[in-house]
Amino acid sequence: MSDLAEQLAEDKALRDAALQLFKSDISLVRGDLGERGVGARAKDRLGDAALGMLDDAIDYAEDNKGWVAAGTAAVVVWFARRPILGWVAGLLEDDDGGAEPGEADGRCEADSDSTGEVQ
Repeated sequence: MSDLAEQLAEDKALRDAALQLFKSDISLVRGDLGERGVGARAKDRLGDAALGMLDDAIDYAEDNKGWVAAGTAAVVVWFARRPILGWVAGLLEDDDGGAEPGEADGRCEADSDSTGEVQ
């Protein structure tokens, strides 16, 4: 029975030591949160994560300059597509002399009947 009593005493001592360690950890966390709030901690952590992502993006861009240039050119062309298409349409209109589609091959609407067939 003495072995059992000794084991119980050791277990209680370990339990009390663990409880004391837990309470000291809690008091440290509470004191640290009192100095800097949760919002400030989240802001710092997000700022660090953003800087890490920026560093990774810079490393990727340095390693893949061609792909980054192609992607940038694609984005620029996408946003400038309407002016580019207008410019191309203007060039195509100048090439045919401004003629209507039927006039370029010598046909006109007077040569066709009401069904659209050419006589």
